[in-house]
Amino acid sequence: MELSSCAVGVRKPRLKNACPSFEPPSGQPIYGTGPTRQQKKQDGAGGGGSSEFSSLSREERRRRRRATLKYRTAHATRERIRVEAFNVAFTELRKLLPTLPPDKKLSKIEILKLAICYISYLNHVLDA
Repeated sequence: MELSSCAVGVRKPRLKNACPSFEPPSGQPIYGTGPTRQQKKQDGAGGGGSSEFSSLSREERRRRRRATLKYRTAHATRERIRVEAFNVAFTELRKLLPTLPPDKKLSKIEILKLAICYISYLNHVLDA
């Protein structure tokens, strides 16, 4: 099994032979028959084919790629999903903690401190 990346950078497992009826010719690789990176670089076809990018360092190419609108939009989307999942986890934890009044709004640090105290209390109850 190899990993493939989707458009937003999330890596998902993918089978090498996704199509069961496909049989590669014997002695030939399934993939990798195209030019190598070195050949692309020599031909000037690597990295989009632009001569202005071929002279840039790896770090500078990375910096420019991250400055594109497509990359920033995808990154913002991933970050929003991550923060939403984080907030959902805090909401679920908050529902499990006893407070008076029950609907009292707590900050994230208050939720964590209360959870620590509540777990300590439950351990004490179990030990008694």
